[in-house]
Amino acid sequence: MLTPSILILFGSQTGTAQDVAERIGREARRKRLQCRVQALDSYDVVNLINEPLVIFVCATTGQGDPPDNMKNFWKFIFRRNLPPTSLCQMDYAVLGLGDSSYAKFNFVAKKLHRRLLQLGGSALLPIGLGDDQHDLGPDAVIDPWLLDLWGKVLGLYPVPSDLSVIPADTPLPSKFILNFQDETAEISSDEQHSENRSPGELPSEHKPFLASMVSNQRVTTESHFQDVRLIEFDITGSRISFTAGDIVMIQPQNSASDTQQFCHLLNLDPNRCFVLQPREPDAPCPIQLPQPCTIQHLVSHYLDITRVPHRSFFEILACLSHHQMEREKLLEFSSAQGQEELYNYCNRPRRTILEVLGDFPHSAASIPPDYLLDLIPPIRPRAYSIASSLLAHPLRLQILMAVVQYQTRLRKPRQGLCSSWLASLDPRKGPIRVPLWVRNSTMTFPSEPNTPVIMVGPGTGVAPFRAAIQERVAQGQTGNYLFFGCRQKDKDFYCESEWQELIQRGFLTLVTAFSRDQEEKIYVQHRLREHGALVWELLDQHGAYFYLAGNAKSMPASVSEALTSLFQSEGGLSGPDAATYLTSLERTMRFQAETWA
Repeated sequence: MLTPSILILFGSQTGTAQDVAERIGREARRKRLQCRVQALDSYDVVNLINEPLVIFVCATTGQGDPPDNMKNFWKFIFRRNLPPTSLCQMDYAVLGLGDSSYAKFNFVAKKLHRRLLQLGGSALLPIGLGDDQHDLGPDAVIDPWLLDLWGKVLGLYPVPSDLSVIPADTPLPSKFILNFQDETAEISSDEQHSENRSPGELPSEHKPFLASMVSNQRVTTESHFQDVRLIEFDITGSRISFTAGDIVMIQPQNSASDTQQFCHLLNLDPNRCFVLQPREPDAPCPIQLPQPCTIQHLVSHYLDITRVPHRSFFEILACLSHHQMEREKLLEFSSAQGQEELYNYCNRPRRTILEVLGDFPHSAASIPPDYLLDLIPPIRPRAYSIASSLLAHPLRLQILMAVVQYQTRLRKPRQGLCSSWLASLDPRKGPIRVPLWVRNSTMTFPSEPNTPVIMVGPGTGVAPFRAAIQERVAQGQTGNYLFFGCRQKDKDFYCESEWQELIQRGFLTLVTAFSRDQEEKIYVQHRLREHGALVWELLDQHGAYFYLAGNAKSMPASVSEALTSLFQSEGGLSGPDAATYLTSLERTMRFQAETWA
């Protein structure tokens, strides 16, 4: 009798959906089920018709968008020519991860669930909709959903009578084996990123381009609470090309002090050299890691030791711990009953993996090196809107970046890994090279030269519009209308001199909202209402395109409300007609948004 096999496919932007998918994979193995866990875009989707049982774990990003690692799958599964019986042999379940504070909560999972039904798939159980806004996070939904899932799966594929379920406190085999070498090795970051790229190959996540940092300038005053940087890179020889609205992906690394502390806690020799070997013969090794590799390189460039750990971290660490008191606490944190305490210990204060290991020193010291890649997820690249145009700055790429730093109840301030790392780099002190590549954005600007564009970009949301304005000015295009918002004119008015020069030359109309320069706070949505007649005329009479970029929390909804309001006040539309007008702008790509959490 063949061992039952489950396919677990995930679409993950920040790593949470991947972590949940791998958790389901571990639970399947404990129930003696064979399983494969893959990103949706790494799976050959034409084979889906032959899969008997598939579990989909999907996040929703931005304004209802699929994660980057499932976009190809998304295009394929919604082809109109797919027969309605394509998946009639497949049982499936869909688990969504989202945030109910967004209008399109779990949109991707809901739409996928409906599509799989249309193609003949049979749902094992109702869709699960995890919610970040729940007091206990998405696990409040995931835990009972998984209980139902395993009840259904084991009804189809019971545990063989001659075997038993592997207990939750027994460690499963690691995914990889670190075969240590007798000699030490020096791994050059330059070699690792560039040696495998052919001369004509464009930089990518697996083979980024090492761009020289040219400048790193703070564009807010020293007295302002927020450190914002305008950083320029030299991309000569990269073959990188981009247009306004595109995204640059940057691969950060851990600080030398954090790397050293991690190695000390785990009693690891940073200079020790190893060759990584998958335990499963057909499993790939992480392409980002060189072979052979040093512990130093693994920790500094690959393991995300400064992220807040997922629940799975405590589950795996508990299995590996030999210290009774620490093990009991780790088991509590990994249990369904311990999620409120885990949230208060870890998620609320944003405690990092490195800090947790420091709180459990005996367990940290007993971690076998083979389990490092099971325990700690990889560092994920960070996305930044490109803030410059190649027409204005040939062979250069600029970003406008806020340095993430904030305080919780923990003594040490919380810091964003990538922004803090980039801010610490000073090209005046010596050559600095940063791994990066470019990704096309969904935001596109009109090709017709006389089409006006209205751009709403508060804070660093102005970055893609700086690129667009530079690009349009270089092509002689006027009709550029920018609504920019920040706190105070004399502290965080980015690129003020640039804007003033373009205004004088007749290329830019600028409307500002300085929220803290008067008693009553004023934001970009207020300025849109004040200039409602101009906005309506541009949209309705001149075919203008409207763009929005910035924080995805409340600003997009506030701007949309301001638009529908001015459509009524200036255009004389009814409430329903104003909503329909906005929808038509979105459908024809004359309203576009690029937002981030």
